[in-house]
Amino acid sequence: MSRDQLVRPAYSPRAVADLARPQHLLIGDRWTEGASSRTIAVENPAREERVAEIAGASAHDLDMAVHAARHALETSWGRLHGRERARIMLRFADLLDRDADLIGEIMSIDNGTPLASSTPVVRLLGAELFRYYAGWATKISGEAFTPAIGSRTHLDFMVSTLREPIGVVGAIVPWNAPAGMIALKLAPALAVGCTVVLKTAELAPLTGRFFAELLLEAGAPPGTFNLLHGFGDEVGAAMATHPGIDKITFTGSTAVGRSIAQGAAASNLKRVTLELGGKSPVVIFPDADLSEAIPAAAMACFFVSGQACMAGTRLFVHREVHDEVVAGVAAFAKTMTLGDGLAPDTVLGPVISARQKARILEYIRIGVEEDGATVALGGEDTPSPGHFVRPTIFTDARADMRIAQEEIFGPVLTVIPFTDEAALVRDVNSTVYGLSGSVWTRDIQRGLRMARKIDSGQVAINYHAAMSPETPFGGNRQSGWGREFGKEGLEPYLKTKAISVNLGPRT
Repeated sequence: MSRDQLVRPAYSPRAVADLARPQHLLIGDRWTEGASSRTIAVENPAREERVAEIAGASAHDLDMAVHAARHALETSWGRLHGRERARIMLRFADLLDRDADLIGEIMSIDNGTPLASSTPVVRLLGAELFRYYAGWATKISGEAFTPAIGSRTHLDFMVSTLREPIGVVGAIVPWNAPAGMIALKLAPALAVGCTVVLKTAELAPLTGRFFAELLLEAGAPPGTFNLLHGFGDEVGAAMATHPGIDKITFTGSTAVGRSIAQGAAASNLKRVTLELGGKSPVVIFPDADLSEAIPAAAMACFFVSGQACMAGTRLFVHREVHDEVVAGVAAFAKTMTLGDGLAPDTVLGPVISARQKARILEYIRIGVEEDGATVALGGEDTPSPGHFVRPTIFTDARADMRIAQEEIFGPVLTVIPFTDEAALVRDVNSTVYGLSGSVWTRDIQRGLRMARKIDSGQVAINYHAAMSPETPFGGNRQSGWGREFGKEGLEPYLKTKAISVNLGPRT
């Protein structure tokens, strides 16, 4: 495909106007350029063109944002009844729906995601997630019971428990689905009464401003949500160690997550939720419905150009159907149109940056030269300009190869044949990750047995990444700490206080 074959639609007038607006920080009720001299150049990765330049935050800006969040926690948002928080969250969800087309377009410009994916993310991982957690805002409660205190034999004590907001939350989000990730951090935190200081990803910061503006429009008190743009080595690291932040929630790489956990422990022992890397398995047994399993396996890996933590990048296929599955996945991948995220027929957009593209291509080289696997599809040059990488499929692979062990975060699929189920389980669990996975079989007993044996936080049978607002999601081992989504997603933002009352001696 030559560069002339790529369709590059013009930005909509609304998007052009939005990109021309100042991209400031929000601290309390004040939009500011911040105190730092560092700026962030925002690039459209499909066109390698600069679309905005925004102010980066400083440590001083972080201090001010934490102060504003603390004030709102103690005087306004943190003191609202759950029904009032719910009303504001529901209004905000309606506003997200109203502006979803514009937000989706800006996200596509910001990180290259095809419009067919970005706009639904705003609605389904944005508005609907807020509606789900708004429903929980009135249902957070403790309990009362009569304990046995010391040697007392009578029921003359009562204990009641309160579930309280953990406090000021520092949220750090990735670049691959910013609207969805921001919503996932904000919604449960706001539902329980926390206030938030959020740092956008420097590679895709433009979506955060919509959340800041629309929350104010919905009626959230100033300081409820504070928006910072900045670099991870400066603002992100400072958030992890800031004594005024009570909890960090982070989605990103395992290496950065480890440094955040270390900083949090070394400072004020703040709570930490981490959603980190993955190397998720897709397992296809010979009795699977291949008409469903083959396209699902292709999409599990290549969706958003492989830039998803739950991407199914390891495909374990029974030898009986190995050749048929590989041929089918390759044929399906060839139908996935590579192009600009704003083009209506684009299925695969660019990867986020030139650096990420070079990293992916290096792993492809490693797969061929060091690991000795066979390239069944892809591996060649791609259109320019734009940071494009074609879907690549390796066969003749082993579970211990680097391309099967290390997270590539790109459209690279490693196919590993199997025959023995015990050896399959060992190979599936052989990485340091444990985030997602799927099993494809018509035998529900086999599917449930495998789902129990796969050491991941989420496993689906005859589906991959079956995510919904109600379904808890998170990683085991080096894929993270804690859970997001569902009722479990509230717990990291709550603390429990026990109040014991001496009722006096019985009369």
